[in-house]
Amino acid sequence: MKKRKGNPRSETLKVKIVTYTLLFAAAVVALFPFYLMFVSSTLSTGDILKIPPTLSIGSNLLVNLENLKDKINIGRVVFNSVFISVVYTFLTLVINSLAGYALAKFHFKGRNLIFALIMGTMMIPAQVLYIPQFTMMTSIGWANTFKAVIIPSLANAFGIFLMRQNMISFPTALIESARIDGFNEFSIFFRIVLPNMKPALGALGIYNFMTQWGSFMWPLIILSTNDMYTLPVALASLDGLMYKDYGMMMLGASISTIPVIVMFLSFQKQFISGLMGGAIKE
Repeated sequence: MKKRKGNPRSETLKVKIVTYTLLFAAAVVALFPFYLMFVSSTLSTGDILKIPPTLSIGSNLLVNLENLKDKINIGRVVFNSVFISVVYTFLTLVINSLAGYALAKFHFKGRNLIFALIMGTMMIPAQVLYIPQFTMMTSIGWANTFKAVIIPSLANAFGIFLMRQNMISFPTALIESARIDGFNEFSIFFRIVLPNMKPALGALGIYNFMTQWGSFMWPLIILSTNDMYTLPVALASLDGLMYKDYGMMMLGASISTIPVIVMFLSFQKQFISGLMGGAIKE
């Protein structure tokens, strides 16, 4: 006798149930630390250190906020981080896009060598550059300024690589047609090429914003006064030697995390599309 085949719809349903169950469990594991951080920002240190831990929202949020304001000028440091991150992100998008466009669509002697040298810089640890950068910024009078935080890393190898790989797939015929119609190179770039690079720009923008927002070591080295500190540097000063106010520290960490989460959720489609576009090879 022949064995009866299982119902394909039933098998598909079982696979979906197992898949979504595993994805839900993975999402819970990934998001639980964020939930615990946000909850802890509303608790006192005593409640945070309880065993078992408190998992419900407390009533100590305003107290933690007042303690945070007493320790650091939270409004000022948030403004510093927002200003630096936004300006840095905008300038990197422009500079890296121009460089990627030139390397993708212009044919000149040494193009591949220049691209290879740019990619080679990715193997240089950032820590190696801190001393020469600090010496340079001090010698030109930029120490303890926003310029010293923003400018040194504007042209980064990853951004140039991502934009070049996305622009390779852009039709060269459209660029040639625009040149025949009398457009100059900047008009072609800003009016024709760049509007079609929104996924890549979104991906690079998120990456650069998150990188600069969370940057700690270089701002710590080059910034020397409290009113110039970025949020990560200011939050590091909350870690006291004798007493640690974990509720206040968790509130500061929550404030630092929220903008990154909001930005990523807002542009996640562009982020994924831009990274996939960067996989296209010449």
